[in-house]
Amino acid sequence: MSSVSSKLLLLLLALKYGVFFVPSQSFPNNEVSALEAFKRAIFEDPWRKLSDWDSSDGHPCKWSGVVCSGPQNGVITLNLSSSSLKGFLPMELGLLNSLQEIILDNNLLLGSIPKEIGKLKSLRVLDLSMNRLSGSIPPEIGNLTSITKIDLHSNGFSGTIPPEIGNLAYLAELRFDRNRFNGPIPGSNDLSSSSSPKFASQRHATGLCQLSQLKTADFSFNYFVGKIPTCLKNLPRSSFQGNCLRDKSSVFQRSTEKCDSASEEGTEDMYWHSNEEYNHQRQRQPEWLLILEIVTGALMVVFFISASATAVKICKPKSAFIIPWKRSTNWKDQLEISIDGEMLKNVERISRLDLEVACEDFSNIIGSYQDTIVYKGTMKGGPEIAVVSLCIPEGNWTRYLEFLFQNKVADFARLNHENIAKLLGYCKDDDPFTRMLVFEYASNGTLYEYLHYGEECQLSWFRRMKIVIGIARGLRYLHTELDPPFTISDLKSTTVYLTDDFSPKLVDFERWKMVFSKSGKTSTSFYSFVDSVEQQQLDVQGNTFAFGVLLLEIISGRPPYCKDRGSLVNWAIEYLQLPEEIDKLVDPELKNVMHDDLAVICSVVNLCIDPDPTKRPSMQIICSALENGIDTSPASILKDSSLPWAELALST
Repeated sequence: MSSVSSKLLLLLLALKYGVFFVPSQSFPNNEVSALEAFKRAIFEDPWRKLSDWDSSDGHPCKWSGVVCSGPQNGVITLNLSSSSLKGFLPMELGLLNSLQEIILDNNLLLGSIPKEIGKLKSLRVLDLSMNRLSGSIPPEIGNLTSITKIDLHSNGFSGTIPPEIGNLAYLAELRFDRNRFNGPIPGSNDLSSSSSPKFASQRHATGLCQLSQLKTADFSFNYFVGKIPTCLKNLPRSSFQGNCLRDKSSVFQRSTEKCDSASEEGTEDMYWHSNEEYNHQRQRQPEWLLILEIVTGALMVVFFISASATAVKICKPKSAFIIPWKRSTNWKDQLEISIDGEMLKNVERISRLDLEVACEDFSNIIGSYQDTIVYKGTMKGGPEIAVVSLCIPEGNWTRYLEFLFQNKVADFARLNHENIAKLLGYCKDDDPFTRMLVFEYASNGTLYEYLHYGEECQLSWFRRMKIVIGIARGLRYLHTELDPPFTISDLKSTTVYLTDDFSPKLVDFERWKMVFSKSGKTSTSFYSFVDSVEQQQLDVQGNTFAFGVLLLEIISGRPPYCKDRGSLVNWAIEYLQLPEEIDKLVDPELKNVMHDDLAVICSVVNLCIDPDPTKRPSMQIICSALENGIDTSPASILKDSSLPWAELALST
């Protein structure tokens, strides 16, 4: 009886104090092995994003990019966006039973999507956009019964769209644009009219017309044939451009020749080639420079701390306007940053409600980055707009970031040029927490889309020369007419938007991504804080080099980097050195090329891409050379073109 009494006493104590001794549970082994398989499938990790993935502890919840629902409840998010990872998607991903989000956009992933991904019944978001993935979409994707968003844009996928996607009852966003999909867009299960043998055997499939929750979809710049399903006619016309569709109500489609030869073409013109080598060359820097930055940053931290301590001892601290943010965890927040409300007094402040109405409940996404989302909208009775929304949570927002935000808004507000996208206003609301910028929107899309997916006749030689001079004038204004100079953070054809009359507008939507991704790094954020003269000069010279690459892209129709041909600059350099060979740089399908214009372009390119940055001329010199050497007046067309009136009509 004493033994029973002692056990009963222990039980009562456990109930009273909430103490229970249960066998410890380890993290699910199958999920650990799945993450290990993912790490093995990545063979290039330049930023060491997976360096803390140590399987010996058996608890991956603290690994970079991994989010768990609890210590033993499994992985719910795998987010390694914009990490420059190069590798494959392993079939073991299907073992992550609790996974709700796969966000691997803007990497260098290869191969196809494994069919095992269809086992992820809890998956809600699948974002594999802007990679190098290829092959067909597995029909097992129709088993993702909880999915609300599928984004596969800017890859090399081919084949037909699996009609099984129609089984995804909760799917609200679907992006298949900028791939090499072909065949009809499967609207419904009535496929009797389809000429595809594959679809004829899939009459049981539901098709996209069953997606009652679908609000956003993009099928542009593929090789789809047939007609747009009636149930999808409510989507914007731009969602179907750049295909081989027969629907007359849609915007421009590919030429018959391109559609007929689609099966023979390679995937070299895909979006993900456009900046791989160039961006990596710019991002990587010598180790000695990185060490110098770290040491400099550390010294500045010591300097600021010492100066602050001395000031406290000598006199009372002066009052400063301090915003009561919830979190203050790093050295920058220990500085009493004075936020001057007068800085933005001349910039229009727009309410979140007005922007929500203009952007149709923020449903029209035209760009997505790690810390920003870009929406398209139309102000009531006003212009079309592009709204850049910062995605940093309120809990992570600091006085330092607020200072940066207002500084950059003021920086954008001083830009006033016909070839620069104009800042129309900003949004700063606290309930809900919102930080947004509003730019004018150029409705013809990006230069990249027209160079690599549009028809040659739409970007004639004359029109390309006008775009070249417009970009040069915009850069001349930014570099030489502003004090301090303003530089585009990543100048390329995707940052050049075109208006209705094909005038170029330079945009810099990614500047925020760079600012806030660097804000946690002492050395780089310090340079952002002081905006050093040396760094400005490096950025100006980098813009000049990028402009040279952009000129080559405009005349050749080739992307800056191509898998089969490598770097555009390396390919072009042998022709640039020989005046009699420069005609080989021009897109062979481009008509009415003016040889004198081409000679001017090539001489400017040679100056811009000089290996020694100090020898690259200013945009003042470059722009003058282009303006004096290239005649863009209508009379120049009539003088040399064999089809003057047709060319003139296309260029106006």
